[in-house]
Amino acid sequence: MSSLLLQIVDQMSREKGIEPQIIVSAIEDALLVAARKYYKTTEELRSELNKETGQVEIYALKKVVEEVANPQREISLSDARQLDPKSELEQEVRIQKPTEVLGRIAAQTAKQVIFQKVREAERENVYNEYSGRIGEMVNCIVKRMEGPDLIVELGKTEGRLPRREQSKLEMFQVGDRIRVVIIQVEKSAKGPQVIVSRAAPGLVARLFEMEVPEIYDGTVVIRATAREAGERSKIAVFSKDREVDCVGACVGMKGMRVQSIIRELRGEKIDIIEYNEEPSSFAANALSPAKINRVGILDAASKHLEVIVDDTQLSLAIGKKGQNVRLASKLLGWRIDIKSEEEKRQEVESQMEQLVASGTSISEVAGIGEKTIEKLGERGITTVERLGEMTPEGLQEIPGIGPKMVEKIRLAVNNYYMQFEEGPAVEGAAELPRESVAPTAELESAEEPPATPEETAPAEPEGEPAVSSPEEEEPAP
Repeated sequence: MSSLLLQIVDQMSREKGIEPQIIVSAIEDALLVAARKYYKTTEELRSELNKETGQVEIYALKKVVEEVANPQREISLSDARQLDPKSELEQEVRIQKPTEVLGRIAAQTAKQVIFQKVREAERENVYNEYSGRIGEMVNCIVKRMEGPDLIVELGKTEGRLPRREQSKLEMFQVGDRIRVVIIQVEKSAKGPQVIVSRAAPGLVARLFEMEVPEIYDGTVVIRATAREAGERSKIAVFSKDREVDCVGACVGMKGMRVQSIIRELRGEKIDIIEYNEEPSSFAANALSPAKINRVGILDAASKHLEVIVDDTQLSLAIGKKGQNVRLASKLLGWRIDIKSEEEKRQEVESQMEQLVASGTSISEVAGIGEKTIEKLGERGITTVERLGEMTPEGLQEIPGIGPKMVEKIRLAVNNYYMQFEEGPAVEGAAELPRESVAPTAELESAEEPPATPEETAPAEPEGEPAVSSPEEEEPAP
């Protein structure tokens, strides 16, 4: 290039990574600001870089009219043709302004504008570059320390490694080369702020991608990671090829692959878990090294699991300060409750005791009418459990309940309890043993003693087979 200015533009473009036209536009705008400040006019000024001469030229634009009403914006046709013989009405002509007279103050103003424009373009380039690289692992050098935070050199810009994103096991000095993962890019007044991390779970995943060829080529897939930096990490992997052991591929021959990652993380423990689509199986794997007896899903909608282990495995499943179950919960994305067999047994017994203590209302038993319930309630018999404890003689002592009603109550209570036992259902109730309760058909065909006047009363209408009217019930002895 013949011009020194154009050479400077080309050099800045390469150093800053900015398009040359952006720098040229910044120079033009800077000289235009300086010209307006110097001339103090209301004329419409324009600036343009002449690539042949390498000089920035300042022009005043005026419109060609027959009669000039505003000399600052308009020019007559005769005056316009003195500047350009081809001028016509309604066209615009350029009147060049000298730039040599702008002076030192104007040059300083232009310099500030140029620097500002270049910095803005540089910041925008940095933001566009790193905002698309979130989650990527990069190599950097520790440049300086600002309190507990570290400032690292990323190449074109600087990154910040906050204290909260540093591992507890690591201490760095200025000049150390480290690997970090980009987690955030912020726009601030001082320019884009690139936040990097040594504690993010993504760093473990990127290290495995680099160390394990099967992960790099897609045969083994990382499904989830959970980490407490400086202490323990869990990573769930899955193999697309049945002949490839996903856990073995990550561990490597004699543990060489995983040991390389552990050294990079300064001795942090790593659990490699086989991923499973079934939450129960995945939870059992995620809680290793503890041995799990069984896993139950309490609520699939809210993702809540219950894990039962032997008493000897409880502390191992929970981990130090709850770390093992906490990491497993993060890995699954489910809430996990861990209980020992003894705790589960006590919980079930407590629930049964509460159920027995509270009792079941007689109204829940099909086959006992409302009037009978009222009579039983008058004697304080309000639950099925209390009713089951009563003897036939005790029931007959209640006014309005005779032997026939006692038999109906016995059948209704037996049917209620049998519905909770295993076996084929008969009309909504479990089948009853012959020795305990005789079938209905046999009761009807069996010989009965001569009916009393009370027993020969008309039968109850259908719909309430277990409810007896006062006339049907035996008088109290």
